[in-house]
Amino acid sequence: MTNDNITLKQDDPKKPDRFWRWIPVLLLSLMLLVGAWAILFQGLMGEFVWYALQIIGPIIGLIFLIVTLIKIIRHRKGTPRQWITLAVSLLAILPVISLFSPMRYPYFLSFSKPAATVRLPADAPLQVIWGGDKLKNNNHVFSPDQRWAYDFLVEPYFSNLSNLYDYGCYGVPVVAPIDGIVTFAHDNEPDEIPGVISNNVTNPKGNYVVIKMESDTYLVIAHLKPGSVDVKAGDAVTEGQVIGACGNSGNTSEPHIHIHHQRIDPEVWGVGYGEGLPLFFRDHDGPPMPEGGYEVVDNMAVPLGPVVTHLLTK
Repeated sequence: MTNDNITLKQDDPKKPDRFWRWIPVLLLSLMLLVGAWAILFQGLMGEFVWYALQIIGPIIGLIFLIVTLIKIIRHRKGTPRQWITLAVSLLAILPVISLFSPMRYPYFLSFSKPAATVRLPADAPLQVIWGGDKLKNNNHVFSPDQRWAYDFLVEPYFSNLSNLYDYGCYGVPVVAPIDGIVTFAHDNEPDEIPGVISNNVTNPKGNYVVIKMESDTYLVIAHLKPGSVDVKAGDAVTEGQVIGACGNSGNTSEPHIHIHHQRIDPEVWGVGYGEGLPLFFRDHDGPPMPEGGYEVVDNMAVPLGPVVTHLLTK
């Protein structure tokens, strides 16, 4: 009788090691998928993820990118896993571009509801300087709460003068664009010196009024003249009612009227949050969503947007 040698199959010690080597790819992929999911479904979670992707994502992606590159250089070749890690790391780093070159926040016009359709916030002929869905027409689109915000000027403008009364918009009566309830009204912020960007990060809206509409969403009208705010929290306002006057308070470079529409009360989360919603205008001589923008001709800024004027009185 012969003695058979029975050899037990040994566990491959490399298998656990192989699994752990895929952790960077799995982690980065999960992070990107969570970001895409949160942004797709919008809301505050999407906004938090958007900001996190611009800071945390690039940091993690950069670490994995450097480590992987060192390994490839050391061994003078890369495995399929390492090349996949490099590709995913680069995707994680890409959002940092938005810190240096603003990107349109990924809310989409056709999917963002409810939209609001209101009258213009003043009776004067209003030059649309910022407005619309695209970055080239609207420098607000990178901010989630102001995704479809507008800035309106009144001629004369772009004078770069330091006297507020050299700007046509200064002191123009600002009216409620729709019936609603005032949820917040702030006054007595000083006007900034026009002709330069104030960079007021403490009170960027300056003097402003927030109106809650029947849709349970909010209109924010900002940069009002100090002492002009004529309503208070709890007041019911009717469309066309004067609520203040155009000023140059807050983060601004010259007197103008700012207006935007958002889902969440701006006093709960503040600037940069609140889920911006589409805003359209009616009863005027222009398109429902007028586009802005400007170009520089002979060292002069020339607006590209239309001048729109309210036509009907409710």
